[in-house]
Amino acid sequence: MKRKLINSVLGTAIALLLFASCSDILEEQPRAIYTPETFKTPEGVMGGLTAEYATLRRLWGDAYFYSNGLTGTDEATWAASGGTGNFKIMDLSGAGGPITPSASDAGGLWSNAFPAINTANGIIENATAVGTISDALIAEARFFRAFHYFYLVQTFGGVPLDFGSGELAFNISPVRTSVRNTVPEVYTKAIFPDLLAAVENLPPTGRLTGALTKTAARLYLSKAYLTYAWWLENPNNIPTYPDCPRTDPDGHNAAWYYQEAYNIATAAIDDPGPFGLLPNFYDVNLGSNDRNKEIVLYADRTQASDYWNDANLSYASGGGADNFAAWMMTWNYTTMTSSKTPWAAPSTVNSVQREAEQHLGRPWTRMAPPIEVFTNTFADKTNDSRYDGTFVTVYRGNWNKGGVTNAFLYNANDMTVYPGDPILTFLDNDPGGIDYSNSLYKSNIGAGVLPGRADYVIAPNAISRLVHPGCGYKIGTYRTDNGVGLGQPNGSITRPFPIAKFSELYFIAAEAAVKGATTVTGKTALDLINVIRARAGKWRWNNNGNAPKIEDHSAEMIAATPATITVDYVLAERSREFYGEGVRWYDLVRTQTWETLAHTYTICGPNLGDHTPEVVTRTIQKYHYLRPIPQGQLDGLEMSAAEKAAYQNPGY
Repeated sequence: MKRKLINSVLGTAIALLLFASCSDILEEQPRAIYTPETFKTPEGVMGGLTAEYATLRRLWGDAYFYSNGLTGTDEATWAASGGTGNFKIMDLSGAGGPITPSASDAGGLWSNAFPAINTANGIIENATAVGTISDALIAEARFFRAFHYFYLVQTFGGVPLDFGSGELAFNISPVRTSVRNTVPEVYTKAIFPDLLAAVENLPPTGRLTGALTKTAARLYLSKAYLTYAWWLENPNNIPTYPDCPRTDPDGHNAAWYYQEAYNIATAAIDDPGPFGLLPNFYDVNLGSNDRNKEIVLYADRTQASDYWNDANLSYASGGGADNFAAWMMTWNYTTMTSSKTPWAAPSTVNSVQREAEQHLGRPWTRMAPPIEVFTNTFADKTNDSRYDGTFVTVYRGNWNKGGVTNAFLYNANDMTVYPGDPILTFLDNDPGGIDYSNSLYKSNIGAGVLPGRADYVIAPNAISRLVHPGCGYKIGTYRTDNGVGLGQPNGSITRPFPIAKFSELYFIAAEAAVKGATTVTGKTALDLINVIRARAGKWRWNNNGNAPKIEDHSAEMIAATPATITVDYVLAERSREFYGEGVRWYDLVRTQTWETLAHTYTICGPNLGDHTPEVVTRTIQKYHYLRPIPQGQLDGLEMSAAEKAAYQNPGY
């Protein structure tokens, strides 16, 4: 994994990152080398911009970048599996070793972002020489440069602006030294100017489906203002690196940036272009409704061909541009058995088979949701549709699609089930009286039975690292080429992976208002949060009931909103809205609440039949709020040991 930044400053167009097994050992395969002359042609500019969009596929949908944003938070912990090394490490609960420069799921961001930044530098610096390149196209490059710097600065702290030819300059000369800029320098020299230019010059409607827009630029500008305001305020004294005063070079204070975050976010809400909230939450993540008006930015995929998908449609190996993040919290439901004959003399068969279908997909069993997700975050499962629209809690029989010809099977209580019937249900609440002994009906996954029910059941307090509701539904497998069979459940997911949603503008503005921004009529923090909550109360479909559900519980949702909105409440609502999308760590780090909200969690053990909840404590220290600079970057630098140690974030 050597010379990542060194390779990046050579101007590689795209670097394919191949994971060896499930480690963080990366192997680069440069496809092209850019020169300044490349970006002085229309073809070169368009090729560079195409590479920028392609780079998104190497991060959003990648399981390890996904884990970096999720594992170790209040949304996810490690799951029972033979290959959970990195996931145990990122959990900080003692099950794995410490996060180190060689063992961190943040390494892929460093390796991908810097080549993309240098490509953007080349476009911005040279494209005007073509004479026919519009300001809007150059604004796309400026957006991407700011976009990548924004994720880098949140993840690692201050990072280099100079790759060897000067700050924000395109570089083609090999460089074996590096100097990190400070956090304020990265924001005020790169992120803010680029995003302001993108807001000014990007069109309301993208030049192509999925291309950048003014709304995307406003969303990221407002979020960058919000994040930087928190950094300036630093309420919990989280250290920064490189060490520098918490002062703004432009002379503004945190309050100014909170206000600007509010102003920009509400401007985007008022002037949405083709974007907006969908009428109900369910349709935001429905596979057949992908690329809808609520998704402002996504990493696109296709099922048209391996070539255009940039990943194999039949078998995902977990590298390159594979979209396989959703499978990480998909438990191995395929081990469930029912019987062809009564349980007195069973003849078992796997009644729920692996299928290329949104509720199912390929189980990798690397991450699991803690019990508090079901008892606290999603406590309201009656009014709030977001629980049903996020989790797979009912697993239905599909043995007929896998070649098993039995018209029915015997399941719990020796009752018969047919294709499409529930085989296992994760209950909303614990009704009491569940028999987990399995002495009569032999649930091979340790599920329980209730009198009169043909499906096996598990209550929320019995959710374990081995068996838990799946949350891949929102970003999981969806294909239209299955025919009447199981399809290709092992192929790289062909859905676009959502990066930014229009709904986030409401949360950005609400959070800024909570932090003191002056609000306008109709857009207080309470108003903004209630827009989201009211939408969450509108049902059109019961996902796990697999049936229409036309109900409006908006009034109940609004009535349950506290009169005073706090940061913790905004974060709780963010989790209900964006659960499992890989953004939680960034939310908790921004608001400096990671240790408070994720210090402990509860879950049952990793073995069959484990139904005793255990309280687990994480060791989250202040230096963990920054990820380590990858070891490969340090190895590629020709600097002294002392200089390399100074380059690394403290604590690592």
